[in-house]
Amino acid sequence: MALACGVSVANVYFPQALGPLVADGLDLTPGAAAAVATLTQLGYALGIFLLVPLGDRLPRRPLITTLLAVTACALLVAGLAPAFGVLLAAGTAVGIATVVPQVLLPMAAGLVAPEHRGRIIGTLQGGLIGGILLARTFGGIAGEHLGWRAPYLIAAALTALLAVVLARALPATTASGHERYPTLLADTLRMLRTEPALRRSALYQAILFGAFSAVWTALALLITGPRYDLDTQTVGLLALIGAAGMFYAPAAGRLVDHHGPARVNLACALATLAAASILTLGTLAGIIGLTALAVGLLLLDVAIQCGQVANQARIFALRPEARSRLNTAYMTCSFLGGSAGSWLGVHTYTRLGWPGVCTLAALAAAIVLAIHIASHRPGRNRAPAKPPAPQPTTATR
Repeated sequence: MALACGVSVANVYFPQALGPLVADGLDLTPGAAAAVATLTQLGYALGIFLLVPLGDRLPRRPLITTLLAVTACALLVAGLAPAFGVLLAAGTAVGIATVVPQVLLPMAAGLVAPEHRGRIIGTLQGGLIGGILLARTFGGIAGEHLGWRAPYLIAAALTALLAVVLARALPATTASGHERYPTLLADTLRMLRTEPALRRSALYQAILFGAFSAVWTALALLITGPRYDLDTQTVGLLALIGAAGMFYAPAAGRLVDHHGPARVNLACALATLAAASILTLGTLAGIIGLTALAVGLLLLDVAIQCGQVANQARIFALRPEARSRLNTAYMTCSFLGGSAGSWLGVHTYTRLGWPGVCTLAALAAAIVLAIHIASHRPGRNRAPAKPPAPQPTTATR
C-alpha cells in the first residue's frame, strides 16, 4: 500500500520537471507548457472531492484498481499526445484519477486495530512523501535523457503493473454504506459542521500547510534573488531535505498510538514556531544562511508531515463507515490552505522580504497553538454534572 501511494502520487508531481522539455518538443512558450503541471494539480484536487467519497460507497479493491487502470491509460495518451490540447486533456485526467493514496489511507485505517492505526498511517504517509520527493528527480532525469514523452510512458507501464498487483494483493472489503452519490458529496461538507474533531484537524493542517507552502514558494525567490544569486537546482537540493519525512512519518504514527494526536499536534505547532525562528537567519548570505535554511526547512517539513499523521489518525477514529468522506473533507481543506499560503508567500515576500515570510509562518504556528490551548483548557471538554438522583417519595417507599 505504501508503494502504491508513492507511485500514484508521483504521477501528479513528475510533470513539474518537464515544462522546458515539453516547450521545446511541442514548440510552445515555457508559460504555456507549465499549464500541463498546473492542470494536473487542479485535476488531483478535483478528483479528491469527486472520487474519494466513493470509497464509502463501493468496495475499495475494484475502485482502486479501476482508478489505476484509468490513470495508466491517461498517462499512455499523454506520452503519445500528437498535440498540446491532447496533452492538457490527458494530464487533467491523470490528476483526477490518481487519487488512489486518498482511498488507500482510509482503507488501511479500517484494517488494523485502533492502537496500531497511527503507525500504519505513518507507514503509508512515508510512501506518499517518498513518491512526491522522487517524482521530480525521476521526471527530470528520464526526460533529459529520453525526451519528455518517456516519463509518461514509463509511468503508464508502472501504474498498469501496480493495478495488476493490487488486484491480487489487496484484501476484499465490502461497501460500508449505500448512500447515493449526491448524498456522499453533501455529507462530506456536512461533516465539517457536525464533527468538531474533523473541523479542528482540518483547521490545524490548513493553517500549518499554508505556512509550509508560503515558505517554499518564497524560497525560490530568495535563492535565485540578489542575496544568494543561485540557480533553481539549489532549491531542488534543499527540497531533498524533506526526505527526512519518509522516516519521521512512521515514528510520528507510533507517537500518536502511545500519546494521542493532541500531544503530537502541540509538538508540531511548537516545531513550526522554532523553524520560523531559524529560517529568519536565512537573511545572512553565505554558508551560515544556507545552513540555517537547511535546518529550518528540515524542522518545518518534519512538523508538517507528523501533524498530517496525527490529524488523519484522529479523523479516521470518528466514523468508521465514513472514513473516505472524512478524508475528503480534510484533504480539501488542506489543499485550500496550501493554495492560500502560496499566494500569501509571494505577496508577503514582494512587500516585506524573507523576514516577512518567516513572520507569517510564525504567526500561523501561534494561531494553531492558541486554538489548541483554548480547546484543551481545563473544563473545556468536561461532561456536564449529572443532576442529583430523585429521593424516593412516600408512595415509592
